Amino acid sequence: MSTITIHGGHILVGDAILSDATFVLADGRLRAVEPAGAGDIEIDLAGGWLLPGFIDTQVNGGGGVLFNNALTVDGLATIAAAHARFGTTALLPTLISDTHAAIGAALDAVDAAILAGVPGIVGVHIEGPFISGARKGIHDPSLIRALDREVIEALCVPRRGVVMMTLAPEIVTAQDVSRLVAAGVILSAGHTDATYEQARAGFAAGITGVTHLYNAMSPLLHRAPGVVGAAFTDDRIWCGLIADGVHVAPAALDVALRVKGADRLMLVTDAMPSVGSDDDSFLLNGRRMVVRDGVCQGDDGTLAGAHLDMAQAVRTMRAATGADLPLVSRMASASPAAFLGLDRERGTLAPGKRADFVVLDADLQPLQTWIGGVKVAAEPVDAHAQGELTGR
Repeated sequence: MSTITIHGGHILVGDAILSDATFVLADGRLRAVEPAGAGDIEIDLAGGWLLPGFIDTQVNGGGGVLFNNALTVDGLATIAAAHARFGTTALLPTLISDTHAAIGAALDAVDAAILAGVPGIVGVHIEGPFISGARKGIHDPSLIRALDREVIEALCVPRRGVVMMTLAPEIVTAQDVSRLVAAGVILSAGHTDATYEQARAGFAAGITGVTHLYNAMSPLLHRAPGVVGAAFTDDRIWCGLIADGVHVAPAALDVALRVKGADRLMLVTDAMPSVGSDDDSFLLNGRRMVVRDGVCQGDDGTLAGAHLDMAQAVRTMRAATGADLPLVSRMASASPAAFLGLDRERGTLAPGKRADFVVLDADLQPLQTWIGGVKVAAEPVDAHAQGELTGR
């Protein structure tokens, strides 16, 4: 066993905020939370926060690597390490619409990464290509196609981690949805032009999430409520939100929180390779994407994922809504853990759960990240440029 004594700030343990405490760790878990005493390690928060580690269900890349272009354990390790620097302790590498072969390779690569013990990798997210051409966003239209038996069978093979898929409910059958759900695949509606009724039918068949709410989907109109309206009126549905100040207006972030509540909203990054890297361009399906003023886009101006980390998403959501930090923290940790079915292990700090946490300074900049009781990142991040870190 080892002990960590924390003092001088705010420690979120369950629903309580402690000013000091000693964590007792063993086998990667938080075994007990005791009154502050002498510990093997001391953390002075200096007015900052210790929060449950962030959980991100949509990570396309990081550290200069795009998952589509590096379907390997090494590629996944680079992506996970880049996001750990910003407080992410669990993530789903996300494959943007690609070929059948790439989908199979992505599933196998994540299995191999989990077997190898790559910190932070807990599953895979296959985003497309079974989506609407009308709401494709940056996805390559030549790759968009109907869901077929080959892919269904590959997705239904038991895997070491979570398998999530984003699809358009209007182009798949209820039978296919039911089969995937029965095999344990978590389904999310996204890049979809579904009507309100089609979205509700997809939810009834087993779809439980909405991928980047508001973006790349039929909007809420007063005579055509669309996917946004369907998500707002179904209390069972979890919704991802890209809180970067670009994809969704602050007022719309506030509306989503007022309607859905923190327990059904998940902050996601939709991160691209530029996060944790000095790179200002990358290739997606052979097309060059650029990062200008913190915005990832194609040559036609279409948004191409985001230059966003989870700590920044937390800061943006808090500023947009005025919500207190523990509430915003739920959207970054507890809610995605529940959506993924990992809430018995992750998402909150409590005895028996994994010792995954992030230390933030008083301005909510990440300073330390711990995964399974091991410190994996411990350097401050420049709030204005996600480039190379400077040690201290």
